[in-house]
Amino acid sequence: MKLFAYTRATEQDVAVNTVSRNQSAKFIGGGTNLLDLMKENVEQPNQLIDINSLPLSKIEVTRNGVRIGAMARNSDVAYNAIIQERYPLLSQALLAGASPQLRNMATVGGNLMQRTRCYYFYDTAMPCNKREPGSGCAAIEGFNRIHAIFGASDQCIATHPSDMCVALAALDAVVQVQGPKGDRQIPITDFHRLPGDTPQIDTVLQHGELITAVDLPNLPFAKRSHYLKVRDRASYAFALVSVATALDIENGIIRAARVAMGGVAHKPWRAVAAEEILVGAKVNQETFRAAAEATVKEAKPQKHNKFKVEMAKRAIMRSLTEVGEMA
Repeated sequence: MKLFAYTRATEQDVAVNTVSRNQSAKFIGGGTNLLDLMKENVEQPNQLIDINSLPLSKIEVTRNGVRIGAMARNSDVAYNAIIQERYPLLSQALLAGASPQLRNMATVGGNLMQRTRCYYFYDTAMPCNKREPGSGCAAIEGFNRIHAIFGASDQCIATHPSDMCVALAALDAVVQVQGPKGDRQIPITDFHRLPGDTPQIDTVLQHGELITAVDLPNLPFAKRSHYLKVRDRASYAFALVSVATALDIENGIIRAARVAMGGVAHKPWRAVAAEEILVGAKVNQETFRAAAEATVKEAKPQKHNKFKVEMAKRAIMRSLTEVGEMA
């Protein structure tokens, strides 16, 4: 691990200004991903700004919904009574991720910023455009069982690892950010990037910008929601395919729909094609099958992950069925 300076921030403005002045500086909260990357020499910051003392951990009801502070721990969000009542999907997604010990440390802001778990990204002996732009993508010709089937490029086929972010994508969340040029709001669907020609850039954040909160809008039908995660083992495993679903149903007709997927793309994948088919349709297996088939038509699997196409189709149908059957 490279030597680095450590500073504990007590004011947001100071933290933002300190990082913005140093291109090699990074914020650190729970450190559940960043420290792993530093140990593997994938990330090599020369300065860490500890933001654990900043007052950013509240979970509170607002006029427009619920605001979750960026320093709120994943476990605190998952077990929060407001979240469990209004946005059960988010609680389910958080509890499906990592382990209890990691959830007790990991923060909402850190979860948003976590990087891919592609084995070639972590192995500094292998070429990886995300880690070293221009070096190539070893996964394309390598073992790519866990990799993307949507939105990839010839530069990178890695997937985003977060469960929480998939739920947020289905809930129309908005990320609040403070930077050296002021504050801004970023819709969660715009926050993460597809790889294109610059896979090393994971998000639209500018250097020095600090995530301060995540806003969940008033979405009454979010109570009728479900998170389904398909993985190799029952716990402490990343999704091969996951589906976050919320439906607004009235008299057997779907009035609004949100469907997002994880484990299949470089960012949480909003299944727009499925949503378009669902809205205005009857709640039945024929509708759900049509939505699933429309989604996987866009899939472009690799040599070792073709199974994900059928798995994604079945996972969408199962998740929709679970939500459709809710009273």
